[in-house]
Amino acid sequence: MVLGKQILALACCLSLWPTTTMAQSDTQVSFSDYVAALKQEAMDKGFGQQTIDAVFPKIKMFKKAQAANNNPAEVPITLETYLPQVVPQSKVDLARAFYKQHDAELEIIGKRYGVQPRFIVALLGIESNFGQSPANYPVLSVTASLAYEGHREAYFRKEFFAALKIVEQGESSFAQLKSNSMGAMGKPLFLPSAYLTYAQDGDGDGKKDIWGNSSDALASVAYYLQQSGWKASETWGRQVWVPKQFEPTVASLSIKKSFNEWQAMGVRRFDGSDLPKREDMQISMVMPDGISGRKYLVYDNYRGLLQWNASDYFAISVTYLSERIKYPPII
Repeated sequence: MVLGKQILALACCLSLWPTTTMAQSDTQVSFSDYVAALKQEAMDKGFGQQTIDAVFPKIKMFKKAQAANNNPAEVPITLETYLPQVVPQSKVDLARAFYKQHDAELEIIGKRYGVQPRFIVALLGIESNFGQSPANYPVLSVTASLAYEGHREAYFRKEFFAALKIVEQGESSFAQLKSNSMGAMGKPLFLPSAYLTYAQDGDGDGKKDIWGNSSDALASVAYYLQQSGWKASETWGRQVWVPKQFEPTVASLSIKKSFNEWQAMGVRRFDGSDLPKREDMQISMVMPDGISGRKYLVYDNYRGLLQWNASDYFAISVTYLSERIKYPPII
């Protein structure tokens, strides 16, 4: 939900958060006063005085902070233009080299969490280019600034207190807790709340370092997918061909059919051959670009990718890169 900036009642103990929005007020609360109210709320929530004293004097207004812009107008029109931009040959080469470099630990992590390694690598590659995306800003300043700016204030206040909890638990200091300008942290670009839920110690050193430790980052991605219901016995789906008279309204994640049912409707593998002869799966169809674009039959694992980012374009880019990692086999 998009919320306007709320006016903070700073009288007395600064503990009240009235529902009047900033746009409705003639007086704008200063950032220092906003942080003072966050500090009071942290005290009310039971955060330790040592944490509060160590963190709040360091919080500064971060003017580069920017909320994610999910305007679909900025997305390329079709997958035909999107995939070459998001998964160029250079990213395929980087992904395959990364896979080969981390082959031993990927095998261990894949078995531990029940996720095929190629999907772990592909997701990390699409999300952050294996940690090469800039993410070197103090997350507590970023999330406080995003909340103060007013776009999705409640959302970023929640992330601010999640980041504060990471410090409180001793998992990171203020200086070590870095993010990009949207508050996303480390190689997987986890928001603080996601870190608290999904971050893993991949190599058993007692730390969950998703910033500098590839094992921890890979294990955290794998654990996220595991918790989303990932099935190691299945892949993600497949691109398919449909007949000219095919009814596009059945292309919906809310509609599930067996392979035999899709086969009876004229759906075939992309090369024209029959669909798999399995009765133990219920499959959906997606057409991100409509009846004139690419068509896919997708499985439950595809839904797991959508839990990470609810975009067919995102999920298909991950699956496409995973296929480029798989074929030809990496020697």
